[in-house]
Amino acid sequence: MGMRLPPMQALRAFEAAARERSLTRAAESLSVTHGAISHQIKSLESDLGVRLVERHGRGIRLTDDGERFASRVRAAFAELTTAVHEVATRANPRLLRVSVVPSFAARWLLPRIRDFLVTHPDVDLDVRSNMANVDFQRDDSDVAIRYGHGDWPGVAAEHLLDDWFFPVCSPKIANGRIPSRPEDLARYTLLRSDDEPWKPWFDAAGLDWPEPVRGPIFSDLSHGLQAAIEGHGVALARSSLLAHDVRNGILVQPFDVVAPSPRKFWLVYPPRSAKTAKLALFRQWLHDEIEGERRADAEHAARETRRGAAGKAGRRPAPRTSSPTRRIKP
Repeated sequence: MGMRLPPMQALRAFEAAARERSLTRAAESLSVTHGAISHQIKSLESDLGVRLVERHGRGIRLTDDGERFASRVRAAFAELTTAVHEVATRANPRLLRVSVVPSFAARWLLPRIRDFLVTHPDVDLDVRSNMANVDFQRDDSDVAIRYGHGDWPGVAAEHLLDDWFFPVCSPKIANGRIPSRPEDLARYTLLRSDDEPWKPWFDAAGLDWPEPVRGPIFSDLSHGLQAAIEGHGVALARSSLLAHDVRNGILVQPFDVVAPSPRKFWLVYPPRSAKTAKLALFRQWLHDEIEGERRADAEHAARETRRGAAGKAGRRPAPRTSSPTRRIKP
């Protein structure tokens, strides 16, 4: 009689712990408790009769047996994911699974997606919003839009969009008293985000100010933009997440100083998706949308400049989200 295979839950728990080198992070990645991960690994070790994991400082490390086993388990999961993806694709060849961070999905992708659906009715989009970067070896996503440096191993990464930071606020803030100089921000509430500091923009604007430690803080930058729309303060906007709010007058850009983000948006996909026709259609649509947005921004900025030259006071140039008025090099 052959050896009984360990339960899939135990193998997944071990693979996550081996990948993260932390029981806590492994639990977060699988949306289970720390205790559940620990229990599954102990059960797996009991079934196999070997020690796989041992404590190391605040985390864990794999034993020699654990390292060898983790390598085989990882390869097996990758093969299983590929097999599942192939079967699912044959069952529904029109489906394109797109993984994207929530803020970009809400503020950029979804406002524009109707055009893709109308133009390409033969492609069924499955948009999956997640803060974590998709792991194509464990996930059945076909393509992802990621924010970073484009240096992810084992995938193709095509540059989509640069990003720029600058303050924005509601035209109704402080009863219409929009700040006219960067120094004026000292009198306004600055809306903060967990992972987007104000300090680089302060430096670009020539302000020797520390990072703000008071005021509302949001885990998602798109929530901070919504707070700015409601007039609750001045937000540090990313050009990629503004949608049409500045062009439509919902938000205004008080200053022409912008600072580049060190991160960019990339279209990322695994080798298995590289030559699919549905990915080619989605890729081309993305590039067409981005180019169309650049042209629209340039035309809008030109109109605002002409209005200013004609002497219409009180109107400020709108930000050129792909070609800002004054770029500060990193």
